[in-house]
Amino acid sequence: MPSHLASSEPLYLPFVSGERVAVLLPLPLSAPYDYTVPPGMNLGYGDFVVVPLSGREVVGVVWAPGEGSIDAKRLKPVRRRLDVPPMPEPLRKLVDWVAAYTLALPGTVLKMAMSVPAALEPARPVLGVKPAAEPASLGLRMTPARMKVLEAAARSAPIAASELAKQAGVGPAVVRGLVEAGALEQVPLDPVAESQPDWHRPGPTLSAAQREAAADMVARVQGRSFSAVVLEGVTGSGKTEVYFEAMAAALEQGQQVLVLLPEIALGAQWLERFARRFGAPPLQWHSDLGQAQRRETWRAVAEGRGKVVVGARSALFLPFPDLGLIIVDEEHESSFKQEEGVIYHARDMAVVRGHLGGHPVVLASATPSLETLYNVRAGKYRHLHLPERHGGAGMPDLSIIDMRKHPPPRGQWISPVLAEAVEQTLAAGEQAMLFLNRRGYAPLTLCRTCGHRLQCPNCTAWLVEHRLLGRLQCHHCGHSQPSPKECPSCGDEDSMVPCGPGVERLAEEVAHRFPDTRWAVMASDTITSPAQGAELVRQVTEHEIDLLIGTQIVAKGYHFPMLTLVGVVDGDLGLSGGDLRAAERTYQLLSQVAGRAGRAERPGRVLLQSFEPDHPVMQALARGDHEGFIREETEQRRAAGMPPFGRLAALIVSGADEARVERMARALGRAAPHGPGLDVLGPAPAPMALLRGRHRRRLLLKTSRDVAIQTVLRRWLAGVEQDPAVRVQVDVDPFSFL
Repeated sequence: MPSHLASSEPLYLPFVSGERVAVLLPLPLSAPYDYTVPPGMNLGYGDFVVVPLSGREVVGVVWAPGEGSIDAKRLKPVRRRLDVPPMPEPLRKLVDWVAAYTLALPGTVLKMAMSVPAALEPARPVLGVKPAAEPASLGLRMTPARMKVLEAAARSAPIAASELAKQAGVGPAVVRGLVEAGALEQVPLDPVAESQPDWHRPGPTLSAAQREAAADMVARVQGRSFSAVVLEGVTGSGKTEVYFEAMAAALEQGQQVLVLLPEIALGAQWLERFARRFGAPPLQWHSDLGQAQRRETWRAVAEGRGKVVVGARSALFLPFPDLGLIIVDEEHESSFKQEEGVIYHARDMAVVRGHLGGHPVVLASATPSLETLYNVRAGKYRHLHLPERHGGAGMPDLSIIDMRKHPPPRGQWISPVLAEAVEQTLAAGEQAMLFLNRRGYAPLTLCRTCGHRLQCPNCTAWLVEHRLLGRLQCHHCGHSQPSPKECPSCGDEDSMVPCGPGVERLAEEVAHRFPDTRWAVMASDTITSPAQGAELVRQVTEHEIDLLIGTQIVAKGYHFPMLTLVGVVDGDLGLSGGDLRAAERTYQLLSQVAGRAGRAERPGRVLLQSFEPDHPVMQALARGDHEGFIREETEQRRAAGMPPFGRLAALIVSGADEARVERMARALGRAAPHGPGLDVLGPAPAPMALLRGRHRRRLLLKTSRDVAIQTVLRRWLAGVEQDPAVRVQVDVDPFSFL
């Protein structure tokens, strides 16, 4: 961690005319550049400024006093300071911390905190409309459409013209006509101010366990000091309502709240629950937002107007001036790990941001990660537990179907036992879910004549058939091509056959087996926007769908009262491969999926198809023995010295020229560090040896916990001459081993 993070700076220490300031730029730079403060300008820490750089102008952030060796007379002056609140100190510290921890360049990390350049410049005011004068005094001829508009305007605060037209059920021209006639007037509109959450609104009645957990978290929020709290609760135990109480406490104190969700674009039910509890929707932050909405949200957060933000991992780098609480929901989810660019884990960096900002962080999950539980047992994190489902609902009964004894008919994937259970569930007027964590129609297409397999030209991956689109796709680089009519290798026509099931193929079987059933597929291929996700959730909730077929996105906390049966089609899918977290991930995913069943007064059951019913993961699930699984997994990791009992860091060497990649990987291997508590594996071809047209090699550094792994990595990399055509990425605490 950089030394200047150790002490807190004054709230605003101005740099005056003629002084040297260090400005960090959102570019791949290892340090700030020095500039001078021009006459008549005062600058403070965190100010956004425009500076010259190589014949162009760049926006950067005043980071520190200038300390460079360049003569002050040769320095260029800052051009101007932007009229936007300065970047808060905790966020600047986070940028430095993330850069130091991940070995990323500080300027590259800063770019994540300046992801909306348009928000740094003043925007044209957003105009709304409100009643201006009585129509009678204007001699205005009233029509039914005009009356609807004026009645709707009288019921609401100033509102956007388009929204007023929508509420009144008329066209935009009617509203425009009333503005031109003087019956409505245009006024500046603050879109955020229209929907501020109201912490006064009472929440639902909590159980005794919920009240105890909520009181603990509320006290921590009111204490305004850092703590990390793990909120563990079985699926359906009401964790969301508990941390809503902590959110209300932060809002009561005028503070801001950040909630990180693994799939915010699919969080329709979470957003509905928030709106019911607080009377208004939160601000959202994710990749599906338009630029205008991203700009307004960034600006509202920076100005303190945006009180609650729910977002994906990148929301961690928004410029909150008064952040009082961070909640990481489903903290175990792998999607919190960013694998490209700056490689970081949002859960861990959320804890860091809470520490730097001096406020609580809540990590919520039904199946907390082993790393999180390790911190609980080490006394670093507080543990709160909700052992029972809310409202008296019971946990579902889970049974393993031994597929060796109950195989499905040839060419099908649903065993007779599961098929019968689905029929019984649908006959009772209830809903069922079939889970298969594999997108598309089939994961592999091969030639029945010569055995040729269709592979992505850019990646070490098979092409996945998407029959609904009539195309083959790579799920790693996005390559897409039409399904061939003949084998590219032997030329035989109609010889290409799909192997294995995806959700599309499962849907085909469902349509054949249950012809009168209303079904839908829920996968990232079929749900591509928040609106689509919200509509499908509505259809399931209102029982317009009888059977839901889905991938892992169906496990993200949905509550469907009539869904009483969950069938897992391939429970063994995640257990193969060399991933050290394979067992943990599979247990977490299947536990979460199973938790969708029987969440209301109707009892639920889960049937899990497996060819390895004696596997420890399957047995732990069947017994409902979460503690036993964690205990066994912990001992295996401890014996192997693997995280959380040891440290890992990966070096991923990649480039278009395989020979140069190999040379660089071998050079890193020869320079590998040695010593007590150090072990280096590799170099070796990565499991995904070709990705997006780049050849890849991996080296893995394994150390004991007491080794300063970043120091070792820096010395290692500094000892090898870099090839400009080869990229060496550092992944500290790797989550994926592809």
